[in-house]
Amino acid sequence: MRKRIKIICLLTAAVLASALSACSADEGEAKVRDLEFTVVEEKEIPQELAKLIEEKKLNEFRLTYTDDSSLYLVMGYGEQETGGYSISVNACYLTETSLVFDTTLMGPSKEEIVQQKPSYPYIVVKTEKREEPVIFQ
Repeated sequence: MRKRIKIICLLTAAVLASALSACSADEGEAKVRDLEFTVVEEKEIPQELAKLIEEKKLNEFRLTYTDDSSLYLVMGYGEQETGGYSISVNACYLTETSLVFDTTLMGPSKEEIVQQKPSYPYIVVKTEKREEPVIFQ
């Protein structure tokens, strides 16, 4: 079984700004087609991937993981002060040269009762195995 792991950690604002400017040409490409995907529940995350997420969760991270048949896309938002956060997938699609994965972190509403301890929101989606570079937005 061949597995491939690619980790992209954004450690500073400068790295993030650099990465975004490097991707700006790709962002202008037209969408070829949407990709079907499934949000993976924690208990269904491959063990090796779950270990990587645990190691990276304190800071924002972006990660791809492949197995024989699937591509997993992971977006982690690092440590948040409380619980109650959720993540929405805005888009997951192919362009001529890349795969675009766009997510948004949503905080708890003011009326919501949340745990007053740190949380580490992340999302894992599973889609068809692809070789194109992934642009996280």
